[in-house]
Amino acid sequence: MIMSSQGKFMIYCAEQYKLAKHLTGKQLAELFSRYRVWEYVYSCYEALHTTGTNYIIEDIDLYIEARKPAMV
Repeated sequence: MIMSSQGKFMIYCAEQYKLAKHLTGKQLAELFSRYRVWEYVYSCYEALHTTGTNYIIEDIDLYIEARKPAMV
């Protein structure tokens, strides 16, 4: 089975975010699911995959912060 470039990138983003924020896999999965980060990263693949890790982590943080008021 061959994984798509987008799939590999989503895993990379998740692992880098998990390491940067000192999260467990379960915590990451819950956070990304709650705020629909998986969908966001997938939909922004074209723009995000050309950036650096620090930018990606910051971008995910901004995305989550922007969604928090809507999720209350």
